[in-house]
Amino acid sequence: MAPVNRPVLLLGERGTGKELAAGRLHYLSERWHRPFLTLNCSALSPSLIESELFGYEKGAFTGAAQRRVGRFEAADGGTLFLDEIGNIPLEVQEKILRVVEYYTFERVGSSQSIDVDVRIIAATNADLKALAADNRFKQDLMDRLSFEVLIVPPLRERREDIMLLANHFAGRMAVELGWEEIPEFGTKAVKALEHYPWPGNIRELKNVVERAVYRSDSLKIDDIIFDPFISPYEVQTPELKPDRPEIEERAGDPIDMVLKPMKEAVWDLKIQMLESALARSKFNQKKAAKLLGLTYHQFRGLYRQYQRNEEGRMTLE
Repeated sequence: MAPVNRPVLLLGERGTGKELAAGRLHYLSERWHRPFLTLNCSALSPSLIESELFGYEKGAFTGAAQRRVGRFEAADGGTLFLDEIGNIPLEVQEKILRVVEYYTFERVGSSQSIDVDVRIIAATNADLKALAADNRFKQDLMDRLSFEVLIVPPLRERREDIMLLANHFAGRMAVELGWEEIPEFGTKAVKALEHYPWPGNIRELKNVVERAVYRSDSLKIDDIIFDPFISPYEVQTPELKPDRPEIEERAGDPIDMVLKPMKEAVWDLKIQMLESALARSKFNQKKAAKLLGLTYHQFRGLYRQYQRNEEGRMTLE
């Protein structure tokens, strides 16, 4: 797509390298020797995006002490990369559409048209079609920008790149730390890196690898910390265990606590504990009562109730 002088829309999750892909599209095109400018549309307030893109005349608004050239004018003959284009206000989208269609615009505060030759590459991780259907993005602009739509794959879909990138980031971090040798990842670390889902993609991989390198005490990296927010001082909730661990739930007969009335569910639990205690005590009722923490008379009352309700289902004597 690089040699074709048409707009390109790059789609992909955050951190997948959309700006890097835009740079490759520019430097592989015939515009490679001309400017390649970028604008992160999510980093500017709506009121500033228009002046950043189109520039302004002296006195156009309070604080405009002198004329300023915008990104479109500065990128004349080259490429303008608009990152997170879904955040651009509708009124600014209208002016961008005019540049795409007629290669002309006016600075803020001016009525003089300026002709430019700029190739636009736009990127977003938002659903532009949904935004357009909701009237939050101009359908005409989306149609013009999507001459070609390239979807940058997430890192989890190109796992063969993980260690290539990891070694690259590790080497750069080692140089930054002044190390004379490049660190290597141990088998455990490689396995962890290759099997992690990488929701933050390459940006997350870079942070994880650089953190592992600077924390390492040797040139062999074995420990990988994916979540730096885990506190070593966090109080861990102990696993709750029954007072009498020898009493276990009967396997293969779980109680559905949601679909049963409470009285029926409680009764089923009592029956499970009673049967388990009897089985463990080899049907010695005094031992079974002790296992359940009941007196013998309490156990006998439960047992007789069990016999009445379960008559015909199980014989214990």
